[in-house]
Amino acid sequence: MWTEKLQVQGPYNFDLVLDRLSLDPLQVVDITNRTVKVPLYIEKEPVVLQVQAIGSIEKPIFFIKGHSETYKYKAIDRLKKVFHWHQPLEGVSRHFRESDLSDIFEEHRGTAIVLDFDYYSCLVKCIIHQQLNLSFAHTLTERFVKNFGYQMDGAWFYPTPATTSQLRIEQLRAIQFSGRKAEYVIGLSEQIAQGHLQLESMEELSDQEVMDTLIKIRGIGRWTAENFLLFGLGRPNLFPKADIGIQNALKNLYGLPQKPTQEEMETYSVNWAPYLSYASLYLWRSIEKRSEKK
Repeated sequence: MWTEKLQVQGPYNFDLVLDRLSLDPLQVVDITNRTVKVPLYIEKEPVVLQVQAIGSIEKPIFFIKGHSETYKYKAIDRLKKVFHWHQPLEGVSRHFRESDLSDIFEEHRGTAIVLDFDYYSCLVKCIIHQQLNLSFAHTLTERFVKNFGYQMDGAWFYPTPATTSQLRIEQLRAIQFSGRKAEYVIGLSEQIAQGHLQLESMEELSDQEVMDTLIKIRGIGRWTAENFLLFGLGRPNLFPKADIGIQNALKNLYGLPQKPTQEEMETYSVNWAPYLSYASLYLWRSIEKRSEKK
């Protein structure tokens, strides 16, 4: 067991990060002790790290613990990107200070975009979540992982593409997947397992190139591709206008009688670039917080 201490530049509110992660029942989050277990693949090997916050919003400090020394530094590098420790948030906060989102950014100050821990699990989760309410989407994803994935050091790993590609549609129907959603997840996994789709190589592609590649795959449309760009690859300037959550957040923010049109959303967001991904996150956060207070 090794422990590494890491200090990052504030503001960074890990408690709000944990709060958002805890919405997902697969995440091993301890709010009291400010920890989360992070399952990663490093050079295709499963590795579990524990991240614990001991600092403040202005002076964030973390203890990172792991078992394997072999992948220690590569794992830490991946954590820095996953939790957005590699780029200070102050510039983002400053950008929105004079915007219509200033109050939301102040309320949730220091909330970072936290990436999904693995590219494949991000894409599978997006497909599972399509056209479902959030509660059942989490339930369905949890069933998928706990039936076909595996647990290591207390953290859950999604099944690998090779494992999922061998599943039968009936196995997924048995846990309440629709037939079509089952076909999509198995089909995607086959593409990856057979080497036709290499998610890691997408790091080198532009947003549009990633979009063009993914939407050719059955079951992946614009919403799923945009979510992969945002929460898989961590691209900074994504604003999914078709997302119902963002539409509802804007309706609340501006007191609109109905959800905004795509054209209205374009007008509202024009000054939020080049950090549209953060505008998206904080708008989502604004309605999540509202629902928690009910």
